[in-house]
Amino acid sequence: MQERIPWNQYFMAQAVLLSLRSTCKRLEVGATIVRDKRIIAGGYNGSVSGDVHCIDEGCYVVGGHCLRTIHAEMNAILQCAKFGIQTNGAEIYVTHFPCLQCMKMLLQAGIKKVYYLEDYRNDPYAIHLLEQMEIPYEKVSLDPEYFTSLVSPIHSKEEAMEEHHGSKDCC
Repeated sequence: MQERIPWNQYFMAQAVLLSLRSTCKRLEVGATIVRDKRIIAGGYNGSVSGDVHCIDEGCYVVGGHCLRTIHAEMNAILQCAKFGIQTNGAEIYVTHFPCLQCMKMLLQAGIKKVYYLEDYRNDPYAIHLLEQMEIPYEKVSLDPEYFTSLVSPIHSKEEAMEEHHGSKDCC
């Protein structure tokens, strides 16, 4: 019997999937908010609803930051606010370590643990706040063991077609 994917791998994979929707290509970030092993919200870097996107109009950069973009963590928290979903006691899975402003927002929203995939300009004050408030944070590495099976069935189908028809291009 195959082992099930661990929760932290599953939720981080969801954050990675969300990052693929980012409309600011300077840094594609995804965030998944989880409470009681259930996804309650997700977000990715993108523009305000109804505004133009960086991928269409280019980034609006001032002082080294794209002003058009709402960070993934903020989009996830705002989704909860919009639909009346409580964030107190939830956990967040983010593809990149949250910036200082996002970290303050997450802590203020009651996030009780932060999981991240990549270090990214980890702000010392953000780390100080986490430690001062005794909020655990953990870097998660995605284990390829759980994700290669997503691709192998596709290859197996192609290989079977090739064996049956002699070429992938025949049909």
